[in-house]
Amino acid sequence: MLHYKTYVKGEGHEWVVFVHGAGGSSSIWFKQLREFRQHFNIVLVDLRGHGRSQKNIPLLKNYSFQALSRDVLHVLDHLSIARAHFIGISLGTILIQTIAEMEPDRVASMTLGGAVMKLNFRSRFLIALGNIGKALLPFMWLYRLFAWVIMPKKRHEESRSLFIREAKKLCQKEFIRWFGLTLKVNPFLKQLRNKELPIPTLYIMGEEDYMFLPPIQAFIGKKKFSSLLVFADCGHVCNVDQPEKFNVAAIDFIQSRAMTPAI
Repeated sequence: MLHYKTYVKGEGHEWVVFVHGAGGSSSIWFKQLREFRQHFNIVLVDLRGHGRSQKNIPLLKNYSFQALSRDVLHVLDHLSIARAHFIGISLGTILIQTIAEMEPDRVASMTLGGAVMKLNFRSRFLIALGNIGKALLPFMWLYRLFAWVIMPKKRHEESRSLFIREAKKLCQKEFIRWFGLTLKVNPFLKQLRNKELPIPTLYIMGEEDYMFLPPIQAFIGKKKFSSLLVFADCGHVCNVDQPEKFNVAAIDFIQSRAMTPAI
């Protein structure tokens, strides 16, 4: 089972599950904990191969978004959490949407920060380059390159440094397994874009998240259950770049949907 940590406010309070992105760990939510603990029960998970989930987990024969999402659901089953609000960042948003596809009754709402919904030409080129060199080059070279391309500005330095620091805890083999998912990601994302589940969804994006914001702006007007909030002077990792705004927006969104029955 994945490593997880809970903060229990008490019975009668909603559960919120935080899902980090590839190369990160649950530590990226440190700027959210104080505020969220005042309102909700919290579950933090370290995804397979990340953080403290690097040991005592059986290897998967085939990595897939569905298999990695089941890891998160197993934690909720273990904790007897039937339904929760989910908050994710970057590739963690893909896992949350996959969980919603697999077991929609368990997802009360989705807050998707720095959401990845389509790969543009530049990101596809980088992924192709990475897949060519992933077995030959030290994975941190590739990860640093991606971090600089996605978070290039000086004010993104904290987010960039945080993700690079956390990625150093991965081993080369684990990085290759996760990176292999990128070959399948665009067709999978197209499926997610074309189908909207009746689950309240808030996209929180930085205006400087130039690789991933435009695709969401292109389709958000067609979505009935989804809304978009864009932060000025903010990059891809909006929960770190603009934590106060992120916390207020996400807490307000969840509280406005709390205690509502499944649709």
